[in-house]
Amino acid sequence: MGDVWGFGQDSGYVPGQALVGFSVEAADGVIGHVERQEDEPGRQHLVVDTGVWKFGRSVLIPAGAVIAVDSGAQTVKVGASRDEIKSAPRFATDSETTDHDYLAEVGAHYVSLRA
Repeated sequence: MGDVWGFGQDSGYVPGQALVGFSVEAADGVIGHVERQEDEPGRQHLVVDTGVWKFGRSVLIPAGAVIAVDSGAQTVKVGASRDEIKSAPRFATDSETTDHDYLAEVGAHYVSLRA
């Protein structure tokens, strides 16, 4: 996966590209839409609103988990399955996006999926 906190070179992501509103697809189905994104180098991630799929909660997905961005279709594809995303450390508040311990835990989860 390379750097878990950066978009892969082959992902189709263009630096500075706005992904808010894009549909997010796991390896086995749609999980929601991009609610917010962080583009700071070394911390790039998406906050995805899962709507009713996860009882209305949001999930934080590191940019390195993104395998494809399709600007025309406005979709972001993630290499993890729905269950793998569900089992990630729970995202509860925006302050967690700057909590180094939380980000390390999330990063380790997504790296472990590729081991």
